[in-house]
Amino acid sequence: MLKFEELRIFLDEKADQYNCPDFIENDPIQIPHRFSLKQDIEIAGFLAATISWGNRKAIIKSAEKMLEIMGNSPFDFVMNHSEKDLQEIQAKSIHRTFNGEDFVYFIKQFNRIYTENESLEKLFEINESETNFIHAIERFRSQFLGTEKHRSHKHVSSPYKNSSTKRIIMFLRWMVRKDRRGVDFGIWGNINPRYLSIPLDVHTGNISRKLGLISRTQNDWKTVEELDQVIRKFDDKDPAKYDFALFGLGVTKEIL
Repeated sequence: MLKFEELRIFLDEKADQYNCPDFIENDPIQIPHRFSLKQDIEIAGFLAATISWGNRKAIIKSAEKMLEIMGNSPFDFVMNHSEKDLQEIQAKSIHRTFNGEDFVYFIKQFNRIYTENESLEKLFEINESETNFIHAIERFRSQFLGTEKHRSHKHVSSPYKNSSTKRIIMFLRWMVRKDRRGVDFGIWGNINPRYLSIPLDVHTGNISRKLGLISRTQNDWKTVEELDQVIRKFDDKDPAKYDFALFGLGVTKEIL
């Protein structure tokens, strides 16, 4: 097992290697990169992140289908769609268990939120006493999903229910990290990147265990916080950059 300082140097090198524009090409982050308007980036990013499970090519293809349905102008479509537009979407299949009904639900929620807010950032702001996004994600959930039960609620995970909320954490990385490397957007100026965590899934979880970063066997919110403790010792200002390192090691399998 590598010692702390060796491990930090190794992970810094890997993060540096993968945190570059080439990364975008095969990653769902390419979807919001097609836009320059802040709200377009947020909507396209949130939708792409929401369906980010399974094969990455399939995720990108399904996200492109959603963009096409919205006339490649997500914000304009969210604010100005007709009832007929929504009826046509209802019966479509989108991505695995995320169907037309879910897509319509998300469009309606976006419409309501953007009528009241200029940006989704407002819904994720962190309070002074907080150390990560657990409470901010729950505040976002309650505002985005509303009180009425709907099948789409399962697509927005809850850290209070001990979910790793990988997809929202990934979306937050995209919006919050600012490092001028051309991958993450950094368009949310009011949220400090030091609160970010690593999006935890099977791959990042397995690599983290092999490196001795975590000991818990489940990929849940408690494990996200366990990983937080370690990566913030490596870099407490920009801990989420290590997502690139763990991802890269997962792809190259060089530590197997």
